Amino acid sequence: MKASIEQTELLKAMAKVQSIVERRTTIPILSNVLIEAKDSSLYLRTTDLDIEVLDRVEAIIETPGSLTVGANTLYEIVRKLPDGSRVEFLNDIGSSQLEIVASRSRFFLSTLPKEDFPVMASEEYDFEFTIKAKVIKRLFDKSKFAMSSEETRYYLNGVYLHPCVENEKNILRAVATDGHRLAQIDIENPGLKENFSGIIVPKKTVSELRMVLENENDDISISISNNKIRFSNNFLTLTSKIVDGTFPDYKRVIPLENDKKLQVNANEFSEAVDRVSTVSSERSRAVKLSLSSGRLHLSVNSPENGKAEDEILVDYNYDDLEIGFNARYLQELTSQVDGKNVEFSFKSSGDPALMKDIEDEGAIYVVMPMRV
Repeated sequence: MKASIEQTELLKAMAKVQSIVERRTTIPILSNVLIEAKDSSLYLRTTDLDIEVLDRVEAIIETPGSLTVGANTLYEIVRKLPDGSRVEFLNDIGSSQLEIVASRSRFFLSTLPKEDFPVMASEEYDFEFTIKAKVIKRLFDKSKFAMSSEETRYYLNGVYLHPCVENEKNILRAVATDGHRLAQIDIENPGLKENFSGIIVPKKTVSELRMVLENENDDISISISNNKIRFSNNFLTLTSKIVDGTFPDYKRVIPLENDKKLQVNANEFSEAVDRVSTVSSERSRAVKLSLSSGRLHLSVNSPENGKAEDEILVDYNYDDLEIGFNARYLQELTSQVDGKNVEFSFKSSGDPALMKDIEDEGAIYVVMPMRV
């Protein structure tokens, strides 16, 4: 192999592909990046056996070739090279080292055979569609906060993606829940000719999607099979296994009879919750909302730290109501709001509350109450 590439371009690519590499693994090859030099490009591939990232970056290829080297080591080397310098990769046939030359710096890295690298098996995808990056980004960004981290409930460790019909409209929906809060985000059908069964996109994959969705105006190709999902833009492809489990019937927990409606400025509400929760216990984070005509009184009573109270003016004209929530959950919900005001709907102090972004009809959130 003999290839050269600009340091800035190589650094961008390595920052993406090395992010999924496990720092500690019992399988040495999984710490490596597979580098393939061909067709005027360098192809960089990494995997943790559940996710695979393949990035292509333009380069000058004098002698094609392929090998694997430590991904994190290579990333740190490229990161510390002079900005804009030319990086050369040199490897002779039969050699077990990759020589890296840039300016006056020279490195020799140990390699492992490309044949040992576990490339994800390619397969036929049953469903494919194209969607703008900013649209798919909204789906996942506004739902991922509600994903569960409990290993025993592995089927909640991700975002449930599925097509459905709502109000006679074909839509694509993302749902996430941990049993305490739920997010449901809808977009119009992105051109699906056939509907696929719902799939659960794993938590790690959701967090790594940012690398594919970097440019909001990119067209993203999404391919789905029985056990994999693939996201691709012009240069980068992220392929992931999907969670092998059944997502619960989330519609059962979305309240339909909440008739007490509260409208409030999202920032004012979040700031008030933040203020009073300063004295809440780290364990419960409980805050009590006391609603009366035109007013919302927030209070926290912590045996360890003391008491706090705050009050804001709101749009509320129903019976008085007292209800408690986890302060962090309330703040996470309001942080999803793009508009100025948010609407909460309540039924009673023991029933889940529904939250809507007034300016975004395709997003609803549910939060369970707690005793205070």
